[in-house]
Amino acid sequence: MAQQKETETNINSGTEVAGHGFDFDLFVIGGGSGGVRSSRMSASSGAKVGLVELPYHPVSSETRGGLGGTCVLRGCVPKKILVYGSAFSHEFQDAKGFGWEIDGEIKFNWKKLLANKTKEIERLNGIYRKLLVNAGVTVFEGFGRIVDEHTVEVKQSDGEVKTFTTNHILIATGSQAVRLNIPGKELAITSDEGLSLENFPKKVVIIGGGYIAVEFAGIYSGMGAEVHLFYRSEYPLRGFDIEARKVVASNLEARGVIVHAGSNIVKIEEHHLGLKATSDKDEVFYVDQVMFATGRKPKTSNINLEGVGVELDKSTAIKVNAYSQSTVPNIWAVGDVTNRINLTPVALMEGNCFAKTVFSKVPTKPDYENVAHAVFCQPPLSSVGLTEEQATTRENAGAVRVYTSTFNPMKNTVSGRQEKTFMKLVVDDSSDKVLGALMVGPDAPEIIQGLAIALKCGATKAQFDATVGIHPTAAEEFVTMRTLTRLVHPGGAVEDGK
Repeated sequence: MAQQKETETNINSGTEVAGHGFDFDLFVIGGGSGGVRSSRMSASSGAKVGLVELPYHPVSSETRGGLGGTCVLRGCVPKKILVYGSAFSHEFQDAKGFGWEIDGEIKFNWKKLLANKTKEIERLNGIYRKLLVNAGVTVFEGFGRIVDEHTVEVKQSDGEVKTFTTNHILIATGSQAVRLNIPGKELAITSDEGLSLENFPKKVVIIGGGYIAVEFAGIYSGMGAEVHLFYRSEYPLRGFDIEARKVVASNLEARGVIVHAGSNIVKIEEHHLGLKATSDKDEVFYVDQVMFATGRKPKTSNINLEGVGVELDKSTAIKVNAYSQSTVPNIWAVGDVTNRINLTPVALMEGNCFAKTVFSKVPTKPDYENVAHAVFCQPPLSSVGLTEEQATTRENAGAVRVYTSTFNPMKNTVSGRQEKTFMKLVVDDSSDKVLGALMVGPDAPEIIQGLAIALKCGATKAQFDATVGIHPTAAEEFVTMRTLTRLVHPGGAVEDGK
């Protein structure tokens, strides 16, 4: 901790090296959300900026990448497009209750959706390049590597190697999907390939219980595949509110996903039917694809970080202080490569703060309080603030009031879909401040985004109660939850509020 404080006091001394004629004021390795935002904002403050990113490809590797990074090219954006596509099957089912008579066979064309998805991410890749060029950033296509604390080597896609000097270096190389170390792991795919498969898989095993796993389970199942989802815990989405996790698990099964809780795949083999996946319970599954959705790790290899003294943590993430400064004063890092909160909007925030700190000379720390999250399972889960468990176990925690609501959305009462919406508010009893809000149900991310502003402003439960709702909506439930579900005292004692 002492070293951390000492490093933070050197923010200003690390921003200028007098008497040196560098090629660039800033050189950025990585052209994802964090790298692009850092570059643009730094250039707008008058810095001469260079950026290197690997050649574009939908599936990433040590030699392929592209401007836009994981989120735009092989993450949030293409995933959401596929979520939209898969949701239509449920809409067709629900439409019958509203009088729509759908005669004949409804067919899904995977190749058409894939082509439209690829067209969109290629368009966005081009937009990112224009944003950088218009901001005055010099863009290089190739692989970037640190030679020393003021020198970067770029091996361009045409094979030519160039070396540049720079006052500051920013690492924004993001993260990459990981595979379990099991026999046959090379036969499986990750989410990268899952977004770009040439042929749609009719039977799929997905390994993992996090964001990516539950989202792809919904995507493939909604498109008509038989999906087997394996995760080691009792419920998916570890780290989220336990009640919400139970609802998501129930919804996965209700929408046709075959859930194998408390289980894992231990071996993958080639078979004349495709792939043979064996579980730790000796169950055998013959499928078209096996997908690893078992987490991501920072992309820090082959950059020579440790060679120049940049320290990494046990997850191979770059250690940074509160200003995104590494253990080498003029080398910085933002986004997933630092393994703080691995979300695109967080990387954008970190990039803004970096530019303000280094080039606007206004030291600015990213604010990680009340960052909203969304999981695009079907229906989606979204939350902001503290979970009930976090609120009741935080340091010096007092009593916490919990309000919940479970109801059948109006649309479901006519469509006949048996799927409940769940909402929850976590409130500090002494101050009445709302500490957390979550929702599992249609439009949850759109609703929680608005509540995130309220929590950022320190809203109280009384202010929620005084807000007039919009009727008829699901969102109005957040301002009409008057009945206390339970009161949780320090130490864990619980009083039933009903």
